[in-house]
Amino acid sequence: MQLEVSELRRYFGNVKAVDNVSFAFGTHQIIGLVGPNGAGKTTMMRIMATLDEPTAGDVRIDGVSVVQYPERGRRLLGFVPDSLPSHRDITVHEYLDFFARACGLRGSLRRRVLESIEEFTNLTNLREKSIHALSKGMKQRVSVARALLHDPPVLVLDEPAAGLDPRARIELRELLRTLCDRGKAILVSSHILSELEQMITGVVILERGKLVHAGSLQEVLRQVTAQRIVRVRLLDGADSAVEKTLCLPHVESVTRADQTLRVAVQGGDAECAALLAEMVRQGISVVEFQMESVALEQVFLAVTKGEVA
Repeated sequence: MQLEVSELRRYFGNVKAVDNVSFAFGTHQIIGLVGPNGAGKTTMMRIMATLDEPTAGDVRIDGVSVVQYPERGRRLLGFVPDSLPSHRDITVHEYLDFFARACGLRGSLRRRVLESIEEFTNLTNLREKSIHALSKGMKQRVSVARALLHDPPVLVLDEPAAGLDPRARIELRELLRTLCDRGKAILVSSHILSELEQMITGVVILERGKLVHAGSLQEVLRQVTAQRIVRVRLLDGADSAVEKTLCLPHVESVTRADQTLRVAVQGGDAECAALLAEMVRQGISVVEFQMESVALEQVFLAVTKGEVA
């Protein structure tokens, strides 16, 4: 199962909210959709969810165009908006039961699905509680439960962690990981990049409606910078190791803190592997050799300018 965005455009007069965006992702993937305010994220997700129509381009799920066949598209995708409408006169179970009926579930099948979804999203003890009385985190769980009722292979979530407390964020993250492990293809937009980084397998970065980068975090990193930082912990001989390491190919700089070296390497994985082999060959007593990870926030700041359409 794959969701493919192909040359997608959405214009509002002279404003190009989504401007020729193409990317794809599939099962067992959680893709982070990030960008400054006004980058076009919500507009694009609304098109995916058949809540808006593009000016041009297409969104296909397993080859089915959601633009040409919106009814089929809705059966293949579950959408979680950035907020759940506040209903004063309806309980959690009544709300989910209404949407289960709207999805065509009937009789004993509907009851089994509701019971299963309420248990999976940890809503069983809240099923008789008014939605209006729920916390932000619990409302997000109800929204996710509603999106799962028809068991769609693709989930699209717009800012699901906004306004959640730390525990609710952790619970939401674990829930999405479980869904990913079960074979869902998931697209999540968020401004909380440190949270997003802990669960995504890839990233799509938008700015002014245009695609800036798309791919796995490592792929995006390779596109952003040709340099790697390696931390090398030594058994002894740090002074001589600094001199030897500075003379090795692809090494740009070396800094030392006690028996640990921080080495800037021009290149990627192959150059880092060659560095390790050469350090060992030169008799440097390497105990630990680890590449520093680059945070999603650093990548985001490196490739965007904060501009809006």
